[in-house]
Amino acid sequence: MKKNIWIWNHYATNMYKDQAGRHYWFAENLVKQGYKTTIFCASTVHNSSEAIDTGSKLYTSDDINGIPFVFVKTPKYIGNGKQRIINMFSFYKNISSVSKEYAEQYGKPDVILASSVHPLTLVAGIKMAKKLNIPCISEVRDLWPETIVEYGSLKRNSIVSNLLYLGEKWIYKRADKLIFTMEGGKDYIIEKGWDKENGGPIDISKIHHINNGVDLKSFHYNRKNHVFDDSDLNNLKQFKVIYTGSIRKANNIMKIVKAAEYIERTGRKDIKFLIFGDGPEKERLEQYCSNKNIQNIKFKGFVNKNKIPYILSKSNLNIMHFEQNNIKKYGASLNKMFEYFASGKPTISDCEFGYDLIKKYNCGVVIDNANEKQLAESIMKVSELPKEDYLKYCNNALKASHEFDFKKLTSKLENIL
Repeated sequence: MKKNIWIWNHYATNMYKDQAGRHYWFAENLVKQGYKTTIFCASTVHNSSEAIDTGSKLYTSDDINGIPFVFVKTPKYIGNGKQRIINMFSFYKNISSVSKEYAEQYGKPDVILASSVHPLTLVAGIKMAKKLNIPCISEVRDLWPETIVEYGSLKRNSIVSNLLYLGEKWIYKRADKLIFTMEGGKDYIIEKGWDKENGGPIDISKIHHINNGVDLKSFHYNRKNHVFDDSDLNNLKQFKVIYTGSIRKANNIMKIVKAAEYIERTGRKDIKFLIFGDGPEKERLEQYCSNKNIQNIKFKGFVNKNKIPYILSKSNLNIMHFEQNNIKKYGASLNKMFEYFASGKPTISDCEFGYDLIKKYNCGVVIDNANEKQLAESIMKVSELPKEDYLKYCNNALKASHEFDFKKLTSKLENIL
């Protein structure tokens, strides 16, 4: 009989609602292979006022498509302030009690896969695994505290950051296996001097890499069955450049706006930018376009995730934009990149990552740290490519998407298990 797996992800409540996402697709494929797989997550829904009602209990559960979800009671929060931190600590505290009770009722697992973003989930997973005398795989999807240090939210040599780095090293040392979504996870540990060859406590051989990806079956189903009827998307005379994602300061969509403005000034009328997503910067950017009378960019607002595959299928070029920082050298694990690949259309990126997948699979154009003029001129060049060269990018994108289909990614996870 194959193993009983517990997957811990604080924010997998969204995956329950969407019936999609990394751990949902892992669980779905593992169940098909005969594993018993249970997902533990918070009762609160991230970036939403919604929550799963646990009543007077510390948890409630539900089964969806043969995957049990266990919702651990956590207090509601809005934004990224103190209430969110309290929510994190509440999940950390309650999941131990919930796990003990759940194990008594349904049997203990053979392994816990504890996944960040925040590291408290990993700490709780390691501690519970020790109590149950089973292994724990720690999955690192974001480098904490390195990411918040790089973004300037925390000083590198502050007391708080030093304590967080100590906690990070503790996790890496005690986890039975480590999975990094970014390919340069080993590089990060070696640079820190935490590996055994540098006198540190961490065995590099236990480090593995499984990137994010796309469930191609779901992607193609949604493309056919969730149509987004839009005159701009359906305009075959326009070369459509599409961005999907949040519109926040951190995403700096203003650079895309200014690239569109530059193209319009050249007199090109055949290129149209379509921005799908919402966020606090949307209104300001729309006002900028109105004041400058920029006609070749439209903000389409929020759309349901299930409509993204259809939207991307109508694209001529997908645009990936990332704020420059030092963590990019460890590689990218952006969900949208794999949806872009699955669309079978080229991607243009203004940031070259370590282990850059667009360059590796030759499925688009990468201009590191591009300004708006460089970005605009590269977009125009792609729009002028001979058909044969353009189709080569398209075919390579599809090939890349098959490498990151969750069936293949789950096989990698099985090998680790």
